[in-house]
Amino acid sequence: MDDVEAVTGAVLTASRLLVAISARSLASVEDRVTLPQFRLLVVLSTHGAAKLVLLAERLAVSPSTAMRMVDRLITVGLVDRRTNPGNRRETELRLTPEGARIVDEVMTKRRGEISTIVERLAPEQRAALIAALNAFSEAGGEPDAPSGPVELHPLGWTSGT
Repeated sequence: MDDVEAVTGAVLTASRLLVAISARSLASVEDRVTLPQFRLLVVLSTHGAAKLVLLAERLAVSPSTAMRMVDRLITVGLVDRRTNPGNRRETELRLTPEGARIVDEVMTKRRGEISTIVERLAPEQRAALIAALNAFSEAGGEPDAPSGPVELHPLGWTSGT
């Protein structure tokens, strides 16, 4: 049981670092979006256009909460609402080019800061970290993050889909 406590403590310490990195990456856009709103932008970026009910489900919020967030993001030009071309009775929500730019900016900053930290590790430490984090993520049911500098991933937010 001692190793479980040691690992738990190490993960909690690392999570504080990751939360700090996330907060710093959002600092440049915090005058435009809140953390929950950014999360909505990331979900749309990751999964593409969606109906409100599906978006609410992916965010694990009520449809009315999702609608309030969407309305604010539409007002500032980060999300738009369009008629579904496949079913004109449905409305789809999607990122605007500015919404996509904000997601890209924040995720690029986040990736850069994490890369700077990882570069400080010895190659064998990096290999061990990859194995440990992959095992941890798999045990928690989190899908693999895409690789490469331009791909996005909703760090810390599983979609359930």
